[in-house]
Amino acid sequence: METIPRHQCLVYSGAPNMHLRAVSLVIRGKLEQRHRCVYLNSEPMVAGMRSYLAAAGVDVEREVRAANLILSSERPHLVNDRFEIQGMLGALQSELERALRDGYAGLWATGDMTWEMGRDQDVEKLAEYERSLDEFLRTHPQMGGICQYHANTLSKEMLDQGLRLHPAIFINETLSILNSQYSPQ
Repeated sequence: METIPRHQCLVYSGAPNMHLRAVSLVIRGKLEQRHRCVYLNSEPMVAGMRSYLAAAGVDVEREVRAANLILSSERPHLVNDRFEIQGMLGALQSELERALRDGYAGLWATGDMTWEMGRDQDVEKLAEYERSLDEFLRTHPQMGGICQYHANTLSKEMLDQGLRLHPAIFINETLSILNSQYSPQ
């Protein structure tokens, strides 16, 4: 039985770069375990992640060239600045299939929900996405990741919903805890 759920939530406040070190260390570990890693966020955050990965000893340019690491600020899952659930899930599924075809052990992804959802801060859409993602991860054991929730940019309702829909809470690179508030329904 899996001890640490693969669908985790990171809720943070303050400067978004404060958690980059911890996430970069997780990415480094996943790369060492032969997972393709995807980091989705704004251009400044992608640049920050590059720096933290380099500081953690990752040869970022080599990993990106080899397609082991994808650092992206593109948002093809937004249509007219609206979050498209199936577009995002389809992209994750395609990337997982590609990673497995390429010989990786799996795919690990993380992204900031404020950035991913664009202006579409719809609580019900978020709940539908997180439930669908949870089911996808349950049926695809080669995939895992962390959904990042910035308390200063999301509504309390979105934060509460996000917390309820993740089986684990990411604390830092060495600690994740089971989420007592988890309710997949």
